Amino acid sequence: MSEERTNGQTGEIENELIEGRNAVIEALRAGRSIDKIYINKGDVDKTLGHIASKARDKGIVVVECDRRKLDFMSRTKAHQGVIALCAVKNFVTVDEIFAIAEERGESPFLVVCDEISDPHNLGAIIRSAECAGVHGVIIPKRRSAGLTAIVDKASAGAAEHMAVARVPNIPAVLKELKDRGVWIYGTAADGEKDLWHTDFSGAVALVIGSEGDGMGRLVRENCDFIVSLPMKGQLNSLNASAAAAVTMYEVLRQRSNP
Repeated sequence: MSEERTNGQTGEIENELIEGRNAVIEALRAGRSIDKIYINKGDVDKTLGHIASKARDKGIVVVECDRRKLDFMSRTKAHQGVIALCAVKNFVTVDEIFAIAEERGESPFLVVCDEISDPHNLGAIIRSAECAGVHGVIIPKRRSAGLTAIVDKASAGAAEHMAVARVPNIPAVLKELKDRGVWIYGTAADGEKDLWHTDFSGAVALVIGSEGDGMGRLVRENCDFIVSLPMKGQLNSLNASAAAAVTMYEVLRQRSNP
């Protein structure tokens, strides 16, 4: 999980934590980029309620958890029932992603991650996206890895350069993209067309499903096309980040050779 502390022997970068009620309140007031706030479940302290309310007003995910989890996460051992997990950079809006495409004089090229919960997978997808010329990555607020230090390291620093939007509802954002002239391509083993025989011209959004279950039902229903990857081995699928990379580079190939 992205909120776990990492072992110095592995070379992982630790996430920046803000611990304690006053420190978290000041971070919210200062507009710090916060991925999630963890609050002691069942605590009726008014200050914690105030923190939760302010965080939700700012669109920050608030997670209620037991004190043992907070104790495990804490470095200071004085968390006072609240820990904020900082994001490595600010999220952007979907409008800002479209503005990036317009600045480059290119048709929008987006990647939509449907509940990619493994931070290493999300980091790898962001790395491939940055290399393949994607204008922005969209992730959901819940049931997804965020822009944590582990994601940043897994992306080899690409997260510093890639525009990432975080939205409350993926099916809703797919409908918005379609209204803006973007074709939605979902990836699944049972796709009606294989990758090599799919036309990716124009404005494109690739939807990458979760590691275990693939795309959710509502997400799939909002795709214009379901695309499969040709598989010649004994296994019937690649992992999410590998499938994303192969698909992104086919889009790039077609864009480079119109």
